[in-house]
Amino acid sequence: MPEKLRRSSTRISALRLAVMKLLENSSFEAISSQLCVEMGESHIIGRIESYSCKMAGDDKHMFKQFCQEGEPHVLEALSPPQSSATSPPQLGKSNEDGENPLSDKCCRKTLFYLITTLNESFRPDYDFCTARAHEFSREPSLNWVANAVNSSLYSSVGAEFNSLGPELWNSIDQEITLQECDIYSYNPDLDSDPFGEEGSLWSFNYFFYNKRLKRIVFFTCRSVSVLSGCGHGCLDNELDMELDEDEETDEFTEDRLPRALCV
Repeated sequence: MPEKLRRSSTRISALRLAVMKLLENSSFEAISSQLCVEMGESHIIGRIESYSCKMAGDDKHMFKQFCQEGEPHVLEALSPPQSSATSPPQLGKSNEDGENPLSDKCCRKTLFYLITTLNESFRPDYDFCTARAHEFSREPSLNWVANAVNSSLYSSVGAEFNSLGPELWNSIDQEITLQECDIYSYNPDLDSDPFGEEGSLWSFNYFFYNKRLKRIVFFTCRSVSVLSGCGHGCLDNELDMELDEDEETDEFTEDRLPRALCV
C-alpha cells in the first residue's frame, strides 16, 4: 500500500476509535430541551454538550496514530472565518499561544480534539474521520459568535429567546470560562454537512475550547423547514422517550409534548 494511503487509513482508524468523554451538565440538558422547538414553519433543533479533552491510555495511542501524518504541534491551515470581514473588536480570547487572533491555523492536537468531538456528538449517524483542517475556522471574536447565535435564535424563536439567551451564555461561561477560550466553527461542504439535508434553513457548529481546563463545549443548532418533513423523526424519538419514562415513573408532563423535538 502506498505510504500516503497507509497514513490516511491509520488516521481514520485512530479517529474512529478515539472517544471524547461527555461531561454531565444539567443546565446544558435543560437548555438543549428548550432549544428543540417547533416555531411556525420551522423546527429548531439544538444542543449544547461539554467534553473532556483529557486522554486516557488508549486515546493517547489513537492520538499518536493520528499524528503519524505530522508532528502534534505542526500548525494546520484553517479556512478564514466567515465572520472575518464584518466581525467587531475581539472581546474574548480566540487565539492559540498568543498568535494573531485572525491567523487561520491550529495545531494537529487541537484538530484531533475538534474531529473527535464531532464524532462523539453525532455518533453513530455521522462519521467525520475524513474531515480536514480547511473545513474548520477559528472565530476572531467571542462577541461576533454570541451575536451570530443570538441573531439566528431570536429570528427563529422570537421573544422567548430574551429570557433563554442570558441563561444560555451564563451556563456556557460557567462550564468553560469564555474569556479563556479559542472558538472554532465547523463549516463543511454540502456533501459533508450533517445538516445539509433538504429543507435546512440555517445551522451552526461552534467549539469553545479551553486549553487550561482541557475541555470543549460544543454548541450545535439548525433550523429545518416543516415542509421538508425533516425533524419529525426527532419528535417521534422524544415522545417515545417520554412514554418510556412515564411507564417507569408515572410522572408524564403533557405540556412538553407540543414543543419538544429532540434531546
